[in-house]
Amino acid sequence: MPASLTTTFTNRILQGAAASLLVLALAGCSTTKDRMTTGSVPKLTKPVEEMDATELRSATDRLGQAYEKNPRDPVTGVSYANLLRMNGRDTQALAVMQQVAIANPGDRNVLAAYGKAQAAAGQFQQALDTIGRAQTPDRPDWKLISAQGAILDQMGRASDARQRYRDALDIQPNEPSILSNLGMSYVLTGDLRTAETYLRSAASQPTADSRVRQNLALVVGLQGRFPEAEQIARRELSPQQADANVAYLRGMLSQPNSWQKLAAKDKAPSDTNTN
Repeated sequence: MPASLTTTFTNRILQGAAASLLVLALAGCSTTKDRMTTGSVPKLTKPVEEMDATELRSATDRLGQAYEKNPRDPVTGVSYANLLRMNGRDTQALAVMQQVAIANPGDRNVLAAYGKAQAAAGQFQQALDTIGRAQTPDRPDWKLISAQGAILDQMGRASDARQRYRDALDIQPNEPSILSNLGMSYVLTGDLRTAETYLRSAASQPTADSRVRQNLALVVGLQGRFPEAEQIARRELSPQQADANVAYLRGMLSQPNSWQKLAAKDKAPSDTNTN
């Protein structure tokens, strides 16, 4: 699904409303969690996906101090911007990545993260341009292609987005993050049955992570099968995380407007063969 919607759902479900923006499968850069293994940034006591809001703020403050000491360092800058976004500080994250990109104009990871920050801040066309500069035609990166799809979804260009996801799958068949993005793309247009098909395929892959299963839980719940959705949402999580996920899922599904409209729209004939 588009970046904005997916992150809000996925991360908030995973972290009990501690995170903010959707998961863009952006690009040639490693995740915040991976970057924490380097010696140039403060070590974290747990993966960011498992942090509550207080822990996220504390980690962000520590990385901010490291960034102030060396604002040109790409690893520190990318990690700091990622955490800023997870705290909902998109404008500040964009400013950080702008400076890091100026200092490292040829760094593919930096360009990818800069594009992610631009998308989070609503600068969709600029994000597409930046990610395009990070891509290399002779060695295309499926993560960058999938990221372009997520941005196109945010722009309301569902057909173009789905083509990018399929292009990414040609390079990386059965990749769960791409299948999940493709499934969530169909959520945005109200085709919940097709969305579930892709998300079940994503969740069945050996490398699927909890975020994929939380997206599946959301789509199952949107179709009125809440006991099944709750069962999916509780898998592989601590009791505290599971309770937070289920509470957020219940809150999302109880909203009387947008989600009921999606469910109603899904009762109409599917257009899955046209996209």
